[in-house]
Amino acid sequence: MNSRIRERYEMRARIMKALGHPTRLFIVDELSRQDRCVCELTEMVGADISTISKHLSLLRDVGLVDYEKRGTQMQYRLAAPCVLDFFRCLGDLVRTNVQRQLHCLQQSSGQ
Repeated sequence: MNSRIRERYEMRARIMKALGHPTRLFIVDELSRQDRCVCELTEMVGADISTISKHLSLLRDVGLVDYEKRGTQMQYRLAAPCVLDFFRCLGDLVRTNVQRQLHCLQQSSGQ
Protein backbone atom coordinates (compact mmCIF):
# COMPACT_ATOMS: atom_id res chain seq x y z
CA MET A 1 0.00 0.00 0.00
CA ASN A 2 1.50 3.33 -1.00
CA SER A 3 1.65 6.29 1.37
CA ARG A 4 -1.28 8.18 -0.20
CA ILE A 5 -3.59 5.19 0.16
CA ARG A 6 -2.38 4.54 3.69
CA GLU A 7 -2.98 8.20 4.60
CA ARG A 8 -6.55 7.98 3.28
CA TYR A 9 -7.28 4.91 5.41
CA GLU A 10 -5.64 6.46 8.45
CA MET A 11 -7.90 9.51 8.15
CA ARG A 12 -10.94 7.24 7.86
CA ALA A 13 -9.78 5.36 10.94
CA ARG A 14 -9.45 8.65 12.89
CA ILE A 15 -13.03 9.54 12.00
CA MET A 16 -14.25 6.08 12.99
CA LYS A 17 -12.36 6.34 16.30
CA ALA A 18 -13.97 9.72 16.95
CA LEU A 19 -17.37 8.09 16.45
CA GLY A 20 -16.37 5.11 18.59
CA HIS A 21 -17.86 6.32 21.85
CA PRO A 22 -21.54 6.31 22.87
CA THR A 23 -21.42 9.89 24.16
CA ARG A 24 -19.94 11.17 20.91
CA LEU A 25 -22.55 9.27 18.91
CA PHE A 26 -25.21 10.90 21.07
CA ILE A 27 -23.69 14.35 20.54
CA VAL A 28 -23.61 13.90 16.76
CA ASP A 29 -27.20 12.69 16.82
CA GLU A 30 -28.31 15.69 18.90
CA LEU A 31 -26.44 18.13 16.69
CA SER A 32 -28.23 16.65 13.68
CA ARG A 33 -31.45 17.93 15.25
CA GLN A 34 -30.24 21.43 16.14
CA ASP A 35 -27.21 23.47 17.13
CA ARG A 36 -26.36 23.21 20.81
CA CYS A 37 -24.07 24.84 23.33
CA VAL A 38 -21.80 22.86 25.63
CA CYS A 39 -24.06 23.59 28.59
CA GLU A 40 -27.06 21.97 26.85
CA LEU A 41 -25.05 18.89 25.87
CA THR A 42 -23.62 18.67 29.39
CA GLU A 43 -27.11 18.61 30.86
CA MET A 44 -28.39 16.10 28.30
CA VAL A 45 -25.48 13.69 28.78
CA GLY A 46 -25.13 14.17 32.52
CA ALA A 47 -21.38 14.70 32.39
CA ASP A 48 -19.20 17.64 33.37
CA ILE A 49 -18.36 20.45 30.96
CA SER A 50 -14.71 19.43 30.56
CA THR A 51 -15.71 15.90 29.49
CA ILE A 52 -18.21 17.17 26.92
CA SER A 53 -15.66 19.73 25.68
CA LYS A 54 -13.13 16.94 25.12
CA HIS A 55 -15.68 14.91 23.18
CA LEU A 56 -16.54 17.96 21.06
CA SER A 57 -12.87 18.67 20.47
CA LEU A 58 -12.32 15.15 19.12
CA LEU A 59 -15.33 15.46 16.83
CA ARG A 60 -14.17 18.89 15.68
CA ASP A 61 -10.62 17.69 14.98
CA VAL A 62 -11.89 15.18 12.41
CA GLY A 63 -14.33 17.63 10.82
CA LEU A 64 -17.61 16.17 12.05
CA VAL A 65 -18.53 19.14 14.24
CA ASP A 66 -17.98 22.85 13.89
CA TYR A 67 -18.74 25.77 16.19
CA GLU A 68 -19.58 29.43 16.13
CA LYS A 69 -19.34 31.95 18.93
CA ARG A 70 -22.72 33.49 19.74
CA GLY A 71 -22.48 36.04 22.49
CA THR A 72 -20.63 34.40 25.35
CA GLN A 73 -21.40 30.84 24.24
CA MET A 74 -20.00 28.51 21.64
CA GLN A 75 -22.76 26.95 19.54
CA TYR A 76 -21.83 23.60 18.04
CA ARG A 77 -23.31 22.23 14.85
CA LEU A 78 -22.99 19.11 12.77
CA ALA A 79 -20.50 19.92 10.00
CA ALA A 80 -20.83 16.61 8.15
CA PRO A 81 -24.51 15.65 7.87
CA CYS A 82 -23.50 12.80 5.57
CA VAL A 83 -22.60 10.89 8.76
CA LEU A 84 -26.36 10.45 9.27
CA ASP A 85 -26.37 8.08 6.26
CA PHE A 86 -23.82 6.01 8.14
CA PHE A 87 -26.06 6.08 11.24
CA ARG A 88 -28.97 4.78 9.15
CA CYS A 89 -26.72 2.01 7.83
CA LEU A 90 -25.72 1.11 11.40
CA GLY A 91 -29.38 1.03 12.45
CA ASP A 92 -30.15 -1.36 9.59
CA LEU A 93 -27.20 -3.54 10.56
CA VAL A 94 -28.26 -3.67 14.22
CA ARG A 95 -31.82 -4.66 13.21
CA THR A 96 -30.50 -7.37 10.89
CA ASN A 97 -28.22 -8.76 13.61
CA VAL A 98 -31.04 -8.80 16.15
CA GLN A 99 -33.30 -10.61 13.68
CA ARG A 100 -30.56 -13.20 13.01
CA GLN A 101 -30.08 -13.76 16.73
CA LEU A 102 -33.82 -14.13 17.29
CA HIS A 103 -34.03 -16.58 14.42
CA CYS A 104 -31.17 -18.63 15.90
CA LEU A 105 -32.83 -18.62 19.33
CA GLN A 106 -36.16 -19.72 17.86
CA GLN A 107 -34.49 -22.54 15.97
CA SER A 108 -32.52 -23.75 18.99
CA SER A 109 -35.56 -23.67 21.29
CA GLY A 110 -37.65 -25.55 18.73
CA GLN A 111 -35.29 -28.53 18.53
